Amino acid sequence: MKKSNTVLQTAKETILIESQAIANLANLLDDNFEKAVRFILNANGRVIVTGIGKSANIATKIVATLNSTGTPAIFMHAADAIHGDLGNVQENDIVICLSKSGNTPEIKVLVPLIRNYGNKIIAITGNVDSFLGKNSDFPINTFVEKEACPNNLAPTTSTTAQLVMGDALAVCLQDLRGFSSKDFAKYHPGGALGKRLYLRVSDLIKNNQVPKVEIDHSIAKVIVEISEKRLGVTAVLENDALVGIITDGDIRRMLSKTTAINDFTAKDIMGKDPKTVYQDAMAIEALEKLENNSITQILVVDDHKKYVGVVHLHDLIKEGIF
Repeated sequence: MKKSNTVLQTAKETILIESQAIANLANLLDDNFEKAVRFILNANGRVIVTGIGKSANIATKIVATLNSTGTPAIFMHAADAIHGDLGNVQENDIVICLSKSGNTPEIKVLVPLIRNYGNKIIAITGNVDSFLGKNSDFPINTFVEKEACPNNLAPTTSTTAQLVMGDALAVCLQDLRGFSSKDFAKYHPGGALGKRLYLRVSDLIKNNQVPKVEIDHSIAKVIVEISEKRLGVTAVLENDALVGIITDGDIRRMLSKTTAINDFTAKDIMGKDPKTVYQDAMAIEALEKLENNSITQILVVDDHKKYVGVVHLHDLIKEGIF
């Protein structure tokens, strides 16, 4: 069994080998990359991504990235393609083919078939002089000096290079399409990421109570309102206009100085000009205001600045946004 320092050294060497290979990809980019991007951008069909072995695994990730950033794509395993799945390729589709060597038997069978159908081929290969490279319309070079595998056999550095080049394609297409965060939200409705992009403040407050007191209400009424509504805060209103805020912290600070609560009203202890957020704002904006002001609750107002509720930090945590 290896010692821990040997394991750590191997890990560091693996990371360095792969990071250096990835950095070198920038030097391998040429006009074929830009031509491939613009051809996909202007095409009427989908992007079909294919490969064999570990390259097929990378192909599935590239498909996922393309789909989530606005470029319709499907995965087709190269071995399955020559046994019936080639029917996935339609007239206007573009095929991205991944292969380190570019000379595997399946690729040599598949590529001529695709070309016979008249579809354009983008090759992501570590050998642009290979069969795949020479028979593609847009050969993209992902050459690596060596695999991170000690025996220089297991696909490691080469598949990482393919993955990064696929990301580069997807990001360029996303940028050229003007694919916005709103577009992104359409494809990522689930989980914390989706909620950051589509959840609004109004969604957070709909199940919360709406604590409020009048400016001349007694401290006793203020304490009852804060306790009953269980949000640790209440808005202070004057003729329906929002004029202040009182938190349970304000109550504690008052009681640390005096117990003569009957001598005071809401006006005497409220904080003026409370921080607010519009109900139509994104939930992430509410979170940013909480963080920037080091507070745990914020009052919510409508377009007319009328008080409508409270967002508590716990609401954001519950939704997985925090």
